[in-house]
Amino acid sequence: MYKVLTLNNISAKGLDRLPRETYEISSEMVHPDGIMLRSHKMHGMELPETLKAVARAGAGVNNVPVDELSRRGIPVFNTPGANANAVKELVIAGMFLAARNICEAWSFANGLAGDDAEMNREAEAGKKRYVGFELPGRTLGVIGLGAIGVLVANAAHALGMKVIGYDPQITVHSAWKLEANVKQAHSVEEVMSESDFVTLHVPQVEATRGLINAERLRQVHEGAVLLNFARAGIVDEAAVVEALNNGSLRRYVCDFPSNSLKGHDRVVTLPHLGASTHEAQDNCAVMAADQLRDYLETGNIVNSVNFPGMVLPRNGAGDRLTVANSNVPNMLGQVSTALADADLNIDDMYNKSRGELAYTVVDINGRIPREVVDRIRAIEGVLSVRVIE
Repeated sequence: MYKVLTLNNISAKGLDRLPRETYEISSEMVHPDGIMLRSHKMHGMELPETLKAVARAGAGVNNVPVDELSRRGIPVFNTPGANANAVKELVIAGMFLAARNICEAWSFANGLAGDDAEMNREAEAGKKRYVGFELPGRTLGVIGLGAIGVLVANAAHALGMKVIGYDPQITVHSAWKLEANVKQAHSVEEVMSESDFVTLHVPQVEATRGLINAERLRQVHEGAVLLNFARAGIVDEAAVVEALNNGSLRRYVCDFPSNSLKGHDRVVTLPHLGASTHEAQDNCAVMAADQLRDYLETGNIVNSVNFPGMVLPRNGAGDRLTVANSNVPNMLGQVSTALADADLNIDDMYNKSRGELAYTVVDINGRIPREVVDRIRAIEGVLSVRVIE
């Protein structure tokens, strides 16, 4: 029986992917094999010794102590693309909000007083203050062409916009899905200088913190709109406010309220609605549950943010050994020697590394004795060892 601790309310469609005859699921559990969460902050949480994996029902993992889990050989899963359509729709809505001055116009209309005739006269007299512009022919710059960025680029193209995209690490999978007419940019500065709208779709890591700063905002042409539905820290808010005040930016539309943005008449802030649809929450929960189950039951890794992806079909009837270790020389040789010394025949083996971490899956023709596991666990650099019977 596998035990799964939930740190947030997880969609029932996701939890239903974990069969109750083999999984115990609870929001209160002392010795879990896995943890599922959404936005709960795990930093500072005491990690159970039994913990084998963490699955985040969402893309960002800033609320998860990835480094600490990595040191213990515990993979962290996320769900890239599961909420992509929800975010795409909100980005497109954000462009309309900015282009048509919808928030300001709604506030104006909501404040009208008098009888219907008086309100109508005042509305007709005041509407000229909210004249906007249309999207076709305008240029959208997309920084980050992952699952969300590609959908946004394609949707904008379908609306008749010109699209320019920048992502030095675009995957073949994303490139295949991207509309052929999306122009490739070679730098963030190129996107900023050529776009009427700029939308951000990169993860918040050290390299992207403050990606949009004062220097890059000076590249935009007057009247540009910046949209941020990725992470607050990707943008230098003080620089954005300055650009809004001096007229370089027409609007800033984001999903991250703050005191520095509150009340600014050129800012539209939403309460982190990017993935807040029932469909997105269901999709994220299903993907997270499937990945957690696959790892617990087979040792396969799909969509881990800290370990290499690895899928090895099980063909034999013997035990499967998984080893997470520091990426150092001769680790595979030491594991193989330990198995050979115990007269254990290897049916299949797969090893991959990712940065400072490596992961090995070994299928054995037979049972793996406890003393062999203990010997492998004692090898310097080994972080975790599992036997899946």
